[in-house]
Amino acid sequence: MASAIGGDANGGGGGVRRRQRGCSCTKADFFPEESFSSWSAYGRALRSTGSRLADQLTSRSLESTELHEVRARSGADMKRDLTWWDLVWFGVGAVIGAGIFVLTGEEAHNVVGPAVVVSYVVSGISAMLSVFCYTEFAVEIPVAGGSFAYLRVELGDFMAFVAAGNILLEYCIGGAAVARSWTSYFATLLNHQPSDFRIHASSLSASYNELDPIAVVVIALVCIFAVVSTKGTSRFNYILSIVHIAVIIFIIVAGLTKADTANMRDFMPFGVRGIFSASAVLFFAYIGFDAVSTMAEETKNPARDIPIGLLGAMTLTTALYCVLAVTLCLMQPYTSIDKDAPFSVAFSQRGMDWAKYIVAFGALKGMTTVLLVSAVGQARYLTHIARTHMMPPWLAQVHPRTGTPVNATVVMLVATAVIAFFTDLNILSNLLSISTLFIFMLVAVALLVRRYYVSGETTDANRNKLVVCIVAILATSVATATCWGVNVDGWVPYAVTVPAWFAATVCLWAFVPQARAPKLWGVPLVPWLPSASIAINVFLLGSIDSKSFMRFGIWTAALLVYYLFVGLHASYDMAKALAAESAAAKVEDGDGKPARGAVHDGDY
Repeated sequence: MASAIGGDANGGGGGVRRRQRGCSCTKADFFPEESFSSWSAYGRALRSTGSRLADQLTSRSLESTELHEVRARSGADMKRDLTWWDLVWFGVGAVIGAGIFVLTGEEAHNVVGPAVVVSYVVSGISAMLSVFCYTEFAVEIPVAGGSFAYLRVELGDFMAFVAAGNILLEYCIGGAAVARSWTSYFATLLNHQPSDFRIHASSLSASYNELDPIAVVVIALVCIFAVVSTKGTSRFNYILSIVHIAVIIFIIVAGLTKADTANMRDFMPFGVRGIFSASAVLFFAYIGFDAVSTMAEETKNPARDIPIGLLGAMTLTTALYCVLAVTLCLMQPYTSIDKDAPFSVAFSQRGMDWAKYIVAFGALKGMTTVLLVSAVGQARYLTHIARTHMMPPWLAQVHPRTGTPVNATVVMLVATAVIAFFTDLNILSNLLSISTLFIFMLVAVALLVRRYYVSGETTDANRNKLVVCIVAILATSVATATCWGVNVDGWVPYAVTVPAWFAATVCLWAFVPQARAPKLWGVPLVPWLPSASIAINVFLLGSIDSKSFMRFGIWTAALLVYYLFVGLHASYDMAKALAAESAAAKVEDGDGKPARGAVHDGDY
């Protein structure tokens, strides 16, 4: 097998031409790789696509590569000035926003009824399992790349790229959804309908014809904050988040004074299917905590600060969501809940018209913090992806004065603004949930690989048993989700698929020895928690509508086209350059240790 650190059989070139530090915008900033030095070089690279793809499918990066060589490609370092306190408030600010203040009303009214609180519990359990997986990775590999870096180390470049594209999609459409919701609550604050602030374009299709200029302006202002200073953004975020928590407490206390338990009598009008269908969409409300993991590179003490920050933020958020959902359903019958601004309208209909302004103000505060944290997180994802040259390295530049990735921040927020300008919230929320659940499932798989497989140490027999167990866990989870998605009647299929998932997890626990223990902080109850995370994420995927899967498929196909024609060749040359640098350093040091930046074979 060809290695990512060597030349390919067809002479496809290799290596990366060094760019000089500083903010510039030349061809060398976008395509410095040897494969793009000329049309003939590009032709040779394309002819080598097969061998390079086979190489990248099985080659995995080393932790030290992500922590040192890849990070150094940004020129300047990010500033390490965040603590667990910053991370907790970043987590709260990232999560509590449009999901609870908008989607709660839509799902309670149309899909699940008062049992929306159970939907939030299900989504919260899934999110918490993913938080555990993210936390171990963030502590062990504290870089800006988040799940992209974790997947590169454990599942290889190809799977990391597929996940990376969906991570970027997740952030763009998530920010767009929040920005459009910002307009809705801003309209409520001014006693207007959201349509009063949107431009109707009759020539466009129904889900894309309500143009939202206010959303674009809000995103532009957030962009300015995000590029100036991460610590400054953090301070601004936790001030807004404290105000936001105060408003949430007001909503709960004031809302419960208008509670009527009769509104909860028809608790599950849409049955169990409604609960899980709503859970899949309401997972949107928990999205954002992964942005905190991208700040590990800027954290003073990752081993202490990241577990406290991530787990503390998610615990607080889940509790608040459940209490808010109960409060809303106690205030009015689910059939009367407004789909656009549920809490504001609920107070208005219960004779507390003045309270709707406080609610709208709090919602705006919450959505602003979500946009801020999202802007910070998405830029750091893109920065690390660009460091590997899967995206143009111009996007990896860190400004030497601000210590922030200015180029990546601006590009991501421009893309977010374009989507927010055109696209309806319902389309955004469903597509967002697919991308996120898919990524979280991959991170859980990667954690199992991390614990049970170490290249050069794990025996072939144990490697093969690991592969069989992971495939079985995935297959039984997909089978359960498929039965649910196609609405199979009866309990018999689940009596087969669920015990089969349990048996696969038992086999992994009993017959495959763990090859690695976490150095600083680890997920408890491995393999049970990661396996449960895989199962519940895949199950929730089975509750999402088919049109969203079609859009997801189109996006993934577009990613693969880009990868085969651009990303594969750029990252291949980058891997060769890193290996050459490491080999030179090894010779210079005169030791016999493996080169720090080498790529190792992760074929199992």
